[in-house]
Amino acid sequence: MFTQIKHCALLCVTGLLFACSNVDEQTLKPKHQDVVEVTPSNPETEQSTGPGGGVIMQAFYWDVPAGGNWYNTIKSKISEWDAAGISAIWLPPVSKAMNGPYSMGYDPFDYFDLGEYNQMGSVETRFGSKNELISLINTAHNYNIEVYADIVLNHNSGAQSEYNPFTGTNTYTDFNPASGKFYRSASDFHPNNYANQDEGVFGGFPDLSHSVPYVQGWLWKNSNSVAKYYKNVIGFDGWRFDYVKGFGGWIVKDWVDEVGGFAVGENWDGNANTLQNWVNSTSRRASAFDFACYYRLDEAFDGNDLRKLNGDMLWKRDPMKAVTFVANHDTDIIYDKMHAYAYILTHEGYPTIFYKDYEEWLDKSKLNNLIWIHRNLAVGNTSILHVDNDEYIARRNGNPGIVVYLNDSGSWVERWIQTNWNSVRIKDYTGNSSWEPVTQGNGWVKIQCPPNSYSIWSSK
Repeated sequence: MFTQIKHCALLCVTGLLFACSNVDEQTLKPKHQDVVEVTPSNPETEQSTGPGGGVIMQAFYWDVPAGGNWYNTIKSKISEWDAAGISAIWLPPVSKAMNGPYSMGYDPFDYFDLGEYNQMGSVETRFGSKNELISLINTAHNYNIEVYADIVLNHNSGAQSEYNPFTGTNTYTDFNPASGKFYRSASDFHPNNYANQDEGVFGGFPDLSHSVPYVQGWLWKNSNSVAKYYKNVIGFDGWRFDYVKGFGGWIVKDWVDEVGGFAVGENWDGNANTLQNWVNSTSRRASAFDFACYYRLDEAFDGNDLRKLNGDMLWKRDPMKAVTFVANHDTDIIYDKMHAYAYILTHEGYPTIFYKDYEEWLDKSKLNNLIWIHRNLAVGNTSILHVDNDEYIARRNGNPGIVVYLNDSGSWVERWIQTNWNSVRIKDYTGNSSWEPVTQGNGWVKIQCPPNSYSIWSSK
């Protein structure tokens, strides 16, 4: 839901401009702004807690400390995150992987070993034991925080070598997990009797064949499948699907149809149309990480050209299926992160906070303020009111709604804009401006923004 203001009206002033801190009545009479609707309002709802919707915390980064204490570390932060407004956490892959206690989980070996079998060099995973995982999930649920599992379905790793009749060579496809569940052999990987290949292979790992009924059964169809074990026994509420370029969207659809839950796919592509097509390929069962938005944020804030924010993004096409982010465990290229977080936490989409940004690198109080604004004020579809090289102003059109003003220059800036509030006193909920102006009867008002900063306005 995205509307574009085609023209910013010129202000005609016959007397002196007045602009000071607490403005009770702004008497300048700006001209009309032409608004063009690009997409209609969407009746779907995102993950909701508060009128503005929820916020995900990515509860890990690459190479978190080994030693099996990560689940306990996250558990200790749940109450604080709940107070800040986090509504869901995303955990790393929880099953035993080829590199055992050193693995980040993206080389899965035994989907049913969540840290309780002695294999691959350890009993616990890098993150902890099965019991510690369940304790973490239960703690999150006590605070009404959902927990999303990172699911790696494209490939497996850690098998023994065996003769592969489909290739005529030896391949590492003999999987004998200690859990005693989901044994795999060459016929369960590409090529096989069902399919020679699928959409993609990752890094030379054995490519799991989802066309094989036996594989489908163990992954999501059987009563004791991976999906049902994670949902019904362990307690996961949703799914982050890794490397979805490697397999068909129908697999995500079938998984969600079996067990439900929120779902988001990692389709690492900066083209918004490609992301939209993938969402559609799941029959809209899943959202997608908005990599198109991610790259536009980098171009705008690190490239010092806010006009790049006019670019195509998934949230503009399909906001209820866009999961926005500023950094993750794989990619962290944006330097001007506070501007980027101010953007994703005021615009449409389901925003994600990166653990390192929140806990170590950025000002936690400022992020908490943005999370509060997102959940309580940032409602409705979006209109862009003004964009130039240094300034960007957008309006959320719900109730109460907001106006967000981003300034990439080294000077204070001021601008007249049209709001949806008539004769209403407004304030900057970030505290970056002390102005509290009253909008005119037709909604026009002058707002300001500090140098290299942002302000976010709503009714007082």
